Amino acid sequence: MTQYHKEEEIIEEIAGGEFERTPVPQSKLKSWKSFLGMYAGEHAAGTEFMIGPLFLTAGVSAFDLIIGLLLGNLLAVISWRFLTAEIAVKNRLTLYFQLEKICGKNLVTGYNLANGILFCFLAGSMITVSATAVGIPFDMPMPKLSDTMPNGVTWIVIVILIGAVISIIAAKGYDTVSKAANWMSPIIVLAFLACGIVALNQLGVSSFSEFWDIWGEGKEPFPGQIKYTFWHVLIWSWFANAAMHIGMSDLSVFRFAKKASSGWTTAGGMYVGHYMAWIAACLLYAVYLKSPEAQAFLSNGEAPPVAPGPLAYNAIGVFGIIAVVLAGWTTANPTIYRAGLAFQAIMPKLSTAKVTILAGTIATIAGLFPAFAMKLLDFVALYGFILAPVGAVIVFEHFFHKKFGVIKNYAEHANIKFNKSVLFAWAISFGIFYFISIQFDIFLSFVTLPTWLLCGILFLVFSKYAQKNN
Repeated sequence: MTQYHKEEEIIEEIAGGEFERTPVPQSKLKSWKSFLGMYAGEHAAGTEFMIGPLFLTAGVSAFDLIIGLLLGNLLAVISWRFLTAEIAVKNRLTLYFQLEKICGKNLVTGYNLANGILFCFLAGSMITVSATAVGIPFDMPMPKLSDTMPNGVTWIVIVILIGAVISIIAAKGYDTVSKAANWMSPIIVLAFLACGIVALNQLGVSSFSEFWDIWGEGKEPFPGQIKYTFWHVLIWSWFANAAMHIGMSDLSVFRFAKKASSGWTTAGGMYVGHYMAWIAACLLYAVYLKSPEAQAFLSNGEAPPVAPGPLAYNAIGVFGIIAVVLAGWTTANPTIYRAGLAFQAIMPKLSTAKVTILAGTIATIAGLFPAFAMKLLDFVALYGFILAPVGAVIVFEHFFHKKFGVIKNYAEHANIKFNKSVLFAWAISFGIFYFISIQFDIFLSFVTLPTWLLCGILFLVFSKYAQKNN
Protein backbone atom coordinates (compact mmCIF):
# COMPACT_ATOMS: atom_id res chain seq x y z
CA MET A 1 0.00 0.00 0.00
CA THR A 2 1.41 3.41 -1.02
CA GLN A 3 1.69 6.36 1.32
CA TYR A 4 -0.93 8.13 -0.84
CA HIS A 5 -3.46 5.33 -0.30
CA LYS A 6 -2.71 5.23 3.43
CA GLU A 7 -3.48 8.94 3.63
CA GLU A 8 -6.68 8.42 1.64
CA GLU A 9 -7.83 5.75 4.11
CA ILE A 10 -7.05 7.97 7.09
CA ILE A 11 -8.94 10.88 5.53
CA GLU A 12 -11.87 8.58 4.73
CA GLU A 13 -12.03 7.34 8.31
CA ILE A 14 -11.93 10.88 9.70
CA ALA A 15 -14.54 12.04 7.19
CA GLY A 16 -17.09 9.67 8.69
CA GLY A 17 -17.59 7.17 5.90
CA GLU A 18 -19.26 9.44 3.33
CA PHE A 19 -16.66 8.44 0.67
CA GLU A 20 -15.69 12.02 -0.16
CA ARG A 21 -12.36 10.98 -1.69
CA THR A 22 -13.00 7.41 -2.80
CA PRO A 23 -15.60 5.80 -5.11
CA VAL A 24 -18.76 4.64 -3.34
CA PRO A 25 -18.49 0.82 -2.90
CA GLN A 26 -21.16 -1.58 -4.21
CA SER A 27 -22.32 -2.39 -0.67
CA LYS A 28 -23.38 1.22 -0.11
CA LEU A 29 -25.42 1.71 -3.29
CA LYS A 30 -29.07 2.72 -2.97
CA SER A 31 -32.19 1.90 -4.98
CA TRP A 32 -34.19 4.44 -6.96
CA LYS A 33 -36.67 4.78 -4.07
CA SER A 34 -34.10 6.61 -1.96
CA PHE A 35 -33.65 9.23 -4.67
CA LEU A 36 -37.38 9.60 -5.38
CA GLY A 37 -38.02 10.56 -1.77
CA MET A 38 -35.10 12.96 -1.66
CA TYR A 39 -35.95 14.73 -4.92
CA ALA A 40 -39.68 14.90 -4.21
CA GLY A 41 -38.87 16.33 -0.79
CA GLU A 42 -36.21 18.75 -1.98
CA HIS A 43 -38.19 20.13 -4.91
CA ALA A 44 -41.66 20.18 -3.38
CA ALA A 45 -40.20 22.40 -0.76
CA GLY A 46 -39.42 25.87 0.51
CA THR A 47 -38.32 27.40 -2.78
CA GLU A 48 -41.68 26.49 -4.32
CA PHE A 49 -43.56 28.68 -1.84
CA MET A 50 -41.43 31.60 -3.06
CA ILE A 51 -41.08 30.87 -6.78
CA GLY A 52 -44.79 30.26 -7.51
CA PRO A 53 -45.86 33.74 -6.34
CA LEU A 54 -42.85 35.38 -7.98
CA PHE A 55 -44.06 34.12 -11.38
CA LEU A 56 -47.29 36.01 -10.77
CA THR A 57 -45.35 39.19 -9.95
CA ALA A 58 -43.63 38.77 -13.36
CA GLY A 59 -46.99 39.00 -15.16
CA VAL A 60 -46.93 35.58 -16.88
CA SER A 61 -49.83 34.39 -19.03
CA ALA A 62 -51.62 31.06 -18.48
CA PHE A 63 -50.08 29.44 -21.57
CA ASP A 64 -46.59 30.68 -20.76
CA LEU A 65 -46.76 29.34 -17.21
CA ILE A 66 -48.49 25.98 -17.71
CA ILE A 67 -46.89 24.88 -20.99
CA GLY A 68 -43.54 26.58 -20.33
CA LEU A 69 -43.16 24.74 -17.02
CA LEU A 70 -44.24 21.45 -18.60
CA LEU A 71 -41.47 21.56 -21.21
CA GLY A 72 -38.79 23.26 -19.12
CA ASN A 73 -39.04 20.66 -16.37
CA LEU A 74 -38.84 17.86 -18.93
CA LEU A 75 -35.54 19.26 -20.22
CA ALA A 76 -34.25 19.39 -16.63
CA VAL A 77 -35.15 15.71 -16.03
CA ILE A 78 -33.44 14.67 -19.28
CA SER A 79 -30.32 16.62 -18.23
CA TRP A 80 -30.19 14.80 -14.89
CA ARG A 81 -30.78 11.37 -16.43
CA PHE A 82 -28.42 11.43 -19.42
CA LEU A 83 -25.67 13.68 -18.11
CA THR A 84 -25.46 13.76 -14.30
CA ALA A 85 -26.62 10.23 -13.40
CA GLU A 86 -24.80 8.70 -16.37
CA ILE A 87 -21.44 10.11 -15.31
CA ALA A 88 -22.08 9.61 -11.59
CA VAL A 89 -22.56 5.82 -11.82
CA LYS A 90 -19.44 5.45 -14.00
CA ASN A 91 -17.08 7.24 -11.59
CA ARG A 92 -18.97 7.25 -8.24
CA LEU A 93 -17.10 10.34 -7.05
CA THR A 94 -18.27 13.62 -5.56
CA LEU A 95 -18.25 16.61 -7.87
CA TYR A 96 -15.41 18.09 -5.86
CA PHE A 97 -13.05 15.11 -6.00
CA GLN A 98 -13.85 14.60 -9.69
CA LEU A 99 -12.96 18.22 -10.40
CA GLU A 100 -9.77 17.91 -8.39
CA LYS A 101 -8.62 15.12 -10.71
CA ILE A 102 -9.27 17.34 -13.75
CA CYS A 103 -8.46 20.84 -12.48
CA GLY A 104 -5.86 20.27 -9.81
CA LYS A 105 -6.06 20.91 -6.09
CA ASN A 106 -5.32 24.64 -6.13
CA LEU A 107 -7.77 25.59 -8.87
CA VAL A 108 -10.63 23.50 -7.55
CA THR A 109 -10.25 25.04 -4.10
CA GLY A 110 -11.54 28.38 -5.41
CA TYR A 111 -14.45 26.66 -7.15
CA ASN A 112 -15.36 24.66 -4.06
CA LEU A 113 -15.35 27.79 -1.93
CA ALA A 114 -17.65 29.65 -4.37
CA ASN A 115 -19.89 26.60 -4.75
CA GLY A 116 -20.19 26.05 -1.02
CA ILE A 117 -20.99 29.69 -0.31
CA LEU A 118 -23.65 29.85 -3.05
CA PHE A 119 -25.23 26.66 -1.67
CA CYS A 120 -25.25 28.30 1.77
CA PHE A 121 -27.03 31.37 0.39
CA LEU A 122 -29.66 29.13 -1.24
CA ALA A 123 -30.14 27.21 2.01
CA GLY A 124 -30.33 30.53 3.83
CA SER A 125 -33.25 31.62 1.66
CA MET A 126 -35.08 28.46 2.74
CA ILE A 127 -34.44 29.21 6.39
CA THR A 128 -36.05 32.58 5.62
CA VAL A 129 -39.08 30.77 4.19
CA SER A 130 -39.48 28.58 7.29
CA ALA A 131 -39.13 31.65 9.51
CA THR A 132 -42.16 33.30 7.87
CA ALA A 133 -44.23 30.38 9.16
CA VAL A 134 -42.74 30.10 12.66
CA GLY A 135 -43.19 33.85 13.14
CA ILE A 136 -46.99 33.78 12.67
CA PRO A 137 -47.91 32.91 16.31
CA PHE A 138 -45.57 35.71 17.47
CA ASP A 139 -47.27 38.29 15.22
CA MET A 140 -43.90 38.90 13.57
CA PRO A 141 -43.77 41.53 10.79
CA MET A 142 -43.17 39.73 7.49
CA PRO A 143 -40.37 40.76 5.11
CA LYS A 144 -41.36 42.67 1.97
CA LEU A 145 -40.15 42.01 -1.57
CA SER A 146 -37.89 45.04 -1.28
CA ASP A 147 -36.46 44.15 2.16
CA THR A 148 -32.77 43.27 2.48
CA MET A 149 -32.04 43.54 6.24
CA PRO A 150 -33.53 41.73 9.28
CA ASN A 151 -36.69 43.48 10.45
CA GLY A 152 -36.50 42.80 14.20
CA VAL A 153 -35.21 40.75 17.14
CA THR A 154 -38.00 38.15 16.79
CA TRP A 155 -36.96 37.49 13.20
CA ILE A 156 -33.29 37.05 14.20
CA VAL A 157 -34.07 34.62 17.05
CA ILE A 158 -36.41 32.48 14.93
CA VAL A 159 -33.96 32.27 12.01
CA ILE A 160 -31.08 31.24 14.32
CA LEU A 161 -33.14 28.49 15.98
CA ILE A 162 -34.35 27.07 12.64
CA GLY A 163 -30.84 27.20 11.20
CA ALA A 164 -29.44 25.29 14.17
CA VAL A 165 -31.95 22.45 13.84
CA ILE A 166 -31.47 22.16 10.07
CA SER A 167 -27.68 22.15 10.41
CA ILE A 168 -27.72 19.35 13.00
CA ILE A 169 -29.89 17.15 10.74
CA ALA A 170 -27.67 17.82 7.71
CA ALA A 171 -24.53 17.04 9.76
CA LYS A 172 -25.75 13.48 10.34
CA GLY A 173 -24.84 12.60 6.72
CA TYR A 174 -26.52 11.45 3.51
CA ASP A 175 -28.60 8.67 5.10
CA THR A 176 -30.20 11.05 7.59
CA VAL A 177 -30.81 13.70 4.91
CA SER A 178 -32.47 11.10 2.67
CA LYS A 179 -34.58 9.66 5.51
CA ALA A 180 -35.70 13.13 6.61
CA ALA A 181 -36.83 13.87 3.04
CA ASN A 182 -38.70 10.56 2.83
CA TRP A 183 -40.55 11.29 6.06
CA MET A 184 -41.45 14.87 5.26
CA SER A 185 -42.11 14.87 1.51
CA PRO A 186 -45.57 13.18 1.58
CA ILE A 187 -46.76 15.74 4.14
CA ILE A 188 -45.43 18.64 2.09
CA VAL A 189 -46.86 17.35 -1.20
CA LEU A 190 -50.27 16.88 0.45
CA ALA A 191 -50.05 20.43 1.84
CA PHE A 192 -49.29 21.94 -1.59
CA LEU A 193 -52.19 20.03 -3.11
CA ALA A 194 -54.52 21.13 -0.31
CA CYS A 195 -53.34 24.74 -0.66
CA GLY A 196 -54.05 24.66 -4.39
CA ILE A 197 -57.54 23.20 -3.96
CA VAL A 198 -58.48 25.63 -1.17
CA ALA A 199 -57.09 28.59 -3.13
CA LEU A 200 -59.15 27.60 -6.20
CA ASN A 201 -62.23 27.52 -3.97
CA GLN A 202 -61.36 30.93 -2.46
CA LEU A 203 -60.96 32.31 -6.00
CA GLY A 204 -64.36 30.89 -6.97
CA VAL A 205 -62.92 28.69 -9.73
CA SER A 206 -65.32 25.96 -10.91
CA SER A 207 -64.08 25.21 -14.45
CA PHE A 208 -60.83 24.90 -16.39
CA SER A 209 -61.56 28.12 -18.29
CA GLU A 210 -61.89 30.03 -15.00
CA PHE A 211 -58.62 28.44 -13.83
CA TRP A 212 -56.96 29.57 -17.09
CA ASP A 213 -58.36 33.09 -16.62
CA ILE A 214 -56.43 33.54 -13.35
CA TRP A 215 -53.41 34.38 -15.53
CA GLY A 216 -55.22 34.92 -18.83
CA GLU A 217 -53.07 36.71 -21.39
CA GLY A 218 -50.74 37.95 -18.68
CA LYS A 219 -50.40 41.31 -17.00
CA GLU A 220 -47.80 44.00 -16.50
CA PRO A 221 -45.10 42.96 -13.99
CA PHE A 222 -45.17 44.35 -10.47
CA PRO A 223 -42.87 47.28 -9.59
CA GLY A 224 -39.24 46.16 -9.58
CA GLN A 225 -39.96 42.91 -11.49
CA ILE A 226 -39.34 42.02 -15.16
CA LYS A 227 -41.92 40.66 -17.59
CA TYR A 228 -41.76 36.87 -18.11
CA THR A 229 -42.70 35.35 -21.49
CA PHE A 230 -43.04 31.68 -22.52
CA TRP A 231 -39.30 31.51 -23.18
CA HIS A 232 -38.46 33.02 -19.79
CA VAL A 233 -40.53 30.35 -18.06
CA LEU A 234 -39.23 27.43 -20.16
CA ILE A 235 -35.54 28.36 -19.99
CA TRP A 236 -35.64 29.47 -16.36
CA SER A 237 -37.38 26.25 -15.22
CA TRP A 238 -34.84 24.17 -17.17
CA PHE A 239 -31.90 25.97 -15.60
CA ALA A 240 -33.34 26.66 -12.14
CA ASN A 241 -31.23 23.69 -11.06
CA ALA A 242 -28.50 24.14 -13.68
CA ALA A 243 -25.75 23.88 -11.07
CA MET A 244 -27.09 20.49 -10.01
CA HIS A 245 -27.65 18.81 -13.40
CA ILE A 246 -25.56 20.31 -16.22
CA GLY A 247 -23.30 21.78 -13.52
CA MET A 248 -22.76 18.24 -12.19
CA SER A 249 -23.27 19.06 -8.50
CA ASP A 250 -25.57 16.05 -8.16
CA LEU A 251 -22.72 13.72 -9.00
CA SER A 252 -22.37 13.83 -5.21
CA VAL A 253 -25.90 12.44 -4.86
CA PHE A 254 -26.15 9.99 -7.78
CA ARG A 255 -22.78 8.38 -6.96
CA PHE A 256 -24.87 6.30 -4.54
CA ALA A 257 -27.26 5.10 -7.31
CA LYS A 258 -27.24 1.46 -8.46
CA LYS A 259 -28.14 2.46 -12.03
CA ALA A 260 -28.14 5.62 -14.14
CA SER A 261 -31.90 5.13 -14.62
CA SER A 262 -32.29 6.49 -11.06
CA GLY A 263 -31.89 9.87 -12.78
CA TRP A 264 -35.53 9.61 -13.88
CA THR A 265 -36.58 9.98 -10.22
CA THR A 266 -35.89 13.70 -10.58
CA ALA A 267 -39.22 13.83 -12.44
CA GLY A 268 -40.86 13.39 -9.03
CA GLY A 269 -39.24 16.63 -7.93
CA MET A 270 -39.90 18.47 -11.18
CA TYR A 271 -43.56 17.63 -11.77
CA VAL A 272 -44.72 17.42 -8.18
CA GLY A 273 -42.57 20.31 -7.00
CA HIS A 274 -41.67 22.51 -9.94
CA TYR A 275 -45.04 22.08 -11.60
CA MET A 276 -47.90 21.31 -9.23
CA ALA A 277 -46.35 23.07 -6.23
CA TRP A 278 -45.31 26.21 -8.15
CA ILE A 279 -48.81 26.56 -9.57
CA ALA A 280 -50.41 25.88 -6.16
CA ALA A 281 -48.22 28.53 -4.51
CA CYS A 282 -49.06 30.92 -7.34
CA LEU A 283 -52.76 30.38 -6.57
CA LEU A 284 -52.17 31.19 -2.89
CA TYR A 285 -50.66 34.52 -3.91
CA ALA A 286 -53.55 35.17 -6.33
CA VAL A 287 -55.92 34.89 -3.35
CA TYR A 288 -53.80 37.29 -1.29
CA LEU A 289 -53.71 39.85 -4.13
CA LYS A 290 -57.48 40.27 -3.80
CA SER A 291 -57.15 41.26 -0.12
CA PRO A 292 -57.43 44.93 0.98
CA GLU A 293 -53.84 44.78 2.32
CA ALA A 294 -52.41 43.72 -1.07
CA GLN A 295 -54.54 46.25 -2.93
CA ALA A 296 -53.22 49.00 -0.65
CA PHE A 297 -49.63 48.06 -1.60
CA LEU A 298 -50.50 48.08 -5.31
CA SER A 299 -52.29 51.42 -5.10
CA ASN A 300 -49.11 52.87 -3.56
CA GLY A 301 -47.04 51.54 -6.45
CA GLU A 302 -45.44 48.81 -4.30
CA ALA A 303 -45.29 45.02 -4.83
CA PRO A 304 -47.26 43.17 -2.12
CA PRO A 305 -45.03 41.00 0.11
CA VAL A 306 -44.47 37.32 -0.65
CA ALA A 307 -44.46 35.59 2.76
CA PRO A 308 -45.05 31.82 2.39
CA GLY A 309 -46.08 31.29 6.03
CA PRO A 310 -49.09 33.63 6.04
CA LEU A 311 -50.11 32.54 2.51
CA ALA A 312 -50.27 28.87 3.53
CA TYR A 313 -51.85 29.68 6.91
CA ASN A 314 -54.60 31.64 5.16
CA ALA A 315 -55.43 28.54 3.09
CA ILE A 316 -55.05 25.54 5.43
CA GLY A 317 -54.42 26.97 8.87
CA VAL A 318 -51.90 25.41 11.29
CA PHE A 319 -51.19 22.60 8.80
CA GLY A 320 -49.95 25.32 6.45
CA ILE A 321 -47.50 26.61 9.07
CA ILE A 322 -46.17 23.08 9.65
CA ALA A 323 -45.88 22.46 5.89
CA VAL A 324 -43.90 25.65 5.25
CA VAL A 325 -41.48 24.87 8.08
CA LEU A 326 -40.93 21.32 6.82
CA ALA A 327 -40.64 22.57 3.23
CA GLY A 328 -37.82 24.89 4.21
CA TRP A 329 -36.07 22.04 5.99
CA THR A 330 -36.23 19.59 3.09
CA THR A 331 -34.59 22.08 0.74
CA ALA A 332 -32.04 23.42 3.20
CA ASN A 333 -30.97 19.98 4.50
CA PRO A 334 -29.50 18.51 1.29
CA THR A 335 -28.27 21.95 0.22
CA ILE A 336 -26.27 22.37 3.43
CA TYR A 337 -25.03 18.78 3.01
CA ARG A 338 -23.75 19.65 -0.48
CA ALA A 339 -22.15 22.84 0.84
CA GLY A 340 -20.43 20.80 3.55
CA LEU A 341 -18.96 18.49 0.91
CA ALA A 342 -17.65 21.53 -0.97
CA PHE A 343 -15.94 22.86 2.14
CA GLN A 344 -14.59 19.41 2.99
CA ALA A 345 -12.87 19.25 -0.37
CA ILE A 346 -10.91 22.32 0.79
CA MET A 347 -10.36 20.96 4.32
CA PRO A 348 -10.34 17.16 3.80
CA LYS A 349 -9.11 16.29 7.30
CA LEU A 350 -12.15 17.86 8.95
CA SER A 351 -15.09 15.51 9.58
CA THR A 352 -18.27 15.69 7.52
CA ALA A 353 -20.18 16.80 10.60
CA LYS A 354 -17.84 19.72 11.33
CA VAL A 355 -17.82 21.14 7.80
CA THR A 356 -21.61 20.72 7.57
CA ILE A 357 -22.09 22.67 10.80
CA LEU A 358 -19.83 25.36 9.30
CA ALA A 359 -22.02 25.42 6.17
CA GLY A 360 -25.15 25.55 8.31
CA THR A 361 -23.78 28.52 10.25
CA ILE A 362 -23.12 30.47 7.03
CA ALA A 363 -26.60 29.53 5.73
CA THR A 364 -28.21 30.73 8.97
CA ILE A 365 -26.41 34.08 8.73
CA ALA A 366 -27.61 34.39 5.11
CA GLY A 367 -31.14 33.52 6.24
CA LEU A 368 -31.20 36.62 8.43
CA PHE A 369 -31.24 38.73 5.25
CA PRO A 370 -34.56 38.39 3.35
CA ALA A 371 -33.05 39.61 0.05
CA PHE A 372 -31.86 36.10 -0.89
CA ALA A 373 -35.44 34.77 -0.72
CA MET A 374 -37.19 37.84 -2.12
CA LYS A 375 -34.92 37.95 -5.20
CA LEU A 376 -34.89 34.16 -5.59
CA LEU A 377 -35.64 34.13 -9.34
CA ASP A 378 -32.66 36.39 -10.03
CA PHE A 379 -30.38 34.66 -7.53
CA VAL A 380 -31.09 31.17 -8.91
CA ALA A 381 -30.43 32.38 -12.47
CA LEU A 382 -27.07 33.90 -11.43
CA TYR A 383 -26.16 30.86 -9.32
CA GLY A 384 -26.72 28.48 -12.27
CA PHE A 385 -24.89 30.76 -14.68
CA ILE A 386 -21.77 30.88 -12.48
CA LEU A 387 -21.56 27.16 -11.64
CA ALA A 388 -23.01 25.34 -14.66
CA PRO A 389 -20.08 25.96 -17.07
CA VAL A 390 -17.72 24.12 -14.73
CA GLY A 391 -19.92 21.04 -15.14
CA ALA A 392 -19.32 21.28 -18.90
CA VAL A 393 -15.65 20.50 -18.24
CA ILE A 394 -16.63 17.15 -16.68
CA VAL A 395 -19.28 16.36 -19.34
CA PHE A 396 -17.14 17.18 -22.37
CA GLU A 397 -14.13 15.32 -20.99
CA HIS A 398 -16.25 12.26 -20.14
CA PHE A 399 -17.94 11.97 -23.54
CA PHE A 400 -15.34 13.42 -25.93
CA HIS A 401 -11.84 12.92 -24.46
CA LYS A 402 -11.05 9.99 -26.77
CA LYS A 403 -12.36 11.72 -29.89
CA PHE A 404 -10.26 14.82 -29.14
CA GLY A 405 -7.25 12.85 -27.98
CA VAL A 406 -7.33 14.47 -24.54
CA ILE A 407 -5.97 12.69 -21.45
CA LYS A 408 -8.74 12.14 -18.89
CA ASN A 409 -8.21 13.46 -15.34
CA TYR A 410 -5.15 15.32 -16.60
CA ALA A 411 -4.25 17.08 -13.34
CA GLU A 412 -4.03 13.74 -11.55
CA HIS A 413 -2.21 12.14 -14.50
CA ALA A 414 0.39 14.92 -14.81
CA ASN A 415 0.54 15.61 -11.07
CA ILE A 416 -0.27 19.31 -11.50
CA LYS A 417 -2.23 21.46 -9.05
CA PHE A 418 -3.54 24.10 -11.46
CA ASN A 419 -4.97 23.20 -14.87
CA LYS A 420 -4.99 26.49 -16.80
CA SER A 421 -7.15 25.00 -19.56
CA VAL A 422 -10.10 24.82 -17.15
CA LEU A 423 -9.64 28.36 -15.81
CA PHE A 424 -9.30 29.91 -19.27
CA ALA A 425 -12.31 27.99 -20.65
CA TRP A 426 -14.54 29.10 -17.76
CA ALA A 427 -13.30 32.69 -17.59
CA ILE A 428 -13.63 33.34 -21.34
CA SER A 429 -17.10 31.78 -21.67
CA PHE A 430 -18.35 33.43 -18.48
CA GLY A 431 -16.89 36.82 -19.39
CA ILE A 432 -18.25 36.90 -22.95
CA PHE A 433 -21.81 35.94 -22.10
CA TYR A 434 -22.06 37.91 -18.87
CA PHE A 435 -20.98 40.99 -20.82
CA ILE A 436 -23.61 40.21 -23.48
CA SER A 437 -26.28 39.80 -20.78
CA ILE A 438 -25.44 43.12 -19.13
CA GLN A 439 -24.71 45.11 -22.30
CA PHE A 440 -27.86 44.07 -24.16
CA ASP A 441 -30.09 43.52 -21.11
CA ILE A 442 -30.58 39.81 -21.91
CA PHE A 443 -32.19 37.56 -19.28
CA LEU A 444 -29.28 35.69 -17.67
CA SER A 445 -30.83 32.22 -18.02
CA PHE A 446 -30.96 32.75 -21.80
CA VAL A 447 -27.15 32.72 -21.99
CA THR A 448 -26.54 29.82 -19.57
CA LEU A 449 -26.63 27.12 -22.26
CA PRO A 450 -24.34 28.89 -24.76
CA THR A 451 -21.93 29.65 -21.89
CA TRP A 452 -21.95 25.96 -20.90
CA LEU A 453 -21.36 24.77 -24.47
CA LEU A 454 -18.57 27.26 -25.13
CA CYS A 455 -16.82 26.36 -21.88
CA GLY A 456 -16.88 22.64 -22.74
CA ILE A 457 -15.54 23.22 -26.27
CA LEU A 458 -12.83 25.64 -25.15
CA PHE A 459 -11.73 23.19 -22.45
CA LEU A 460 -11.16 20.45 -25.03
CA VAL A 461 -9.34 22.81 -27.41
CA PHE A 462 -7.11 24.29 -24.69
CA SER A 463 -6.45 20.85 -23.17
CA LYS A 464 -5.36 19.37 -26.48
CA TYR A 465 -3.01 22.28 -27.12
CA ALA A 466 -1.56 22.26 -23.58
CA GLN A 467 -1.08 18.49 -23.43
CA LYS A 468 0.57 18.43 -26.87
CA ASN A 469 3.11 21.02 -25.74
CA ASN A 470 3.97 19.35 -22.43
